[in-house]
Amino acid sequence: YQKGALMKQLLSIIAHNSPGVLSKITGLISRRGYNIDSLMSGTTEKPGYARLTITVDADDRTVDQISRQVEKISEVEKITVLKKETSALRSMLLIKVHAGDKRMEILQLAAAFRSHAIDITGDSMTFVNTGSEDKLHAFVNALRRYGIVEMVQTGVVALARGDEALILDGSRYEWPEQYDTVGGK
Repeated sequence: YQKGALMKQLLSIIAHNSPGVLSKITGLISRRGYNIDSLMSGTTEKPGYARLTITVDADDRTVDQISRQVEKISEVEKITVLKKETSALRSMLLIKVHAGDKRMEILQLAAAFRSHAIDITGDSMTFVNTGSEDKLHAFVNALRRYGIVEMVQTGVVALARGDEALILDGSRYEWPEQYDTVGGK
C-alpha cells in the first residue's frame, strides 16, 4: 500500500449534506497540491449528514495537516484518518466484456472471483464485483483476454473494524432550520 515515501491515506469525514460542502473539501485538498486518488460520498445513519471517504497519497505529517485544515470547514463535523490494517475497505466494479461463445468460461471465471452477472445481452456480459482494490484489479486483468467493452470502479468506502466508530452525537454549531439535519429537516 506504500508508494515511494508516500502512503495511501484514508480520510473518513462526516459533514452536513449541504450544497457545496464536497466542493469545499476537495478544493481545499487540491489547492494544497494534493491529488485525491479516490472519493466516495454517501448517506449516513443520521439524516442530513454525508460520510466521505477520501484517499490521498501523503505522509503522516501531511495527512495530519490536511485533516486539521478540513476540520476547519464549518460543515465538517468529524474527521479521522483510518488505517488500512484496522479498517474494512471495499470498492465496487461494474465491467462489461465481450463474451461471444465464451459465456460459460467467463461465468466460471467470475464465480471464482465471487462476481455476479447482472446483464447478459447480445454478445456482452456485465458483472458487478465488490472487494479490495487488489481483488478488483485481478478480476479486471483476468477478463482482459476476452475484451473489456467498458468498466467503472467506485472509490474506496471504509469503516473502522470492531467497536471503534466515527459517531456524531450532535452538531458543533447551531444551524438555521433548513440545515437542522439532526431533526431531519
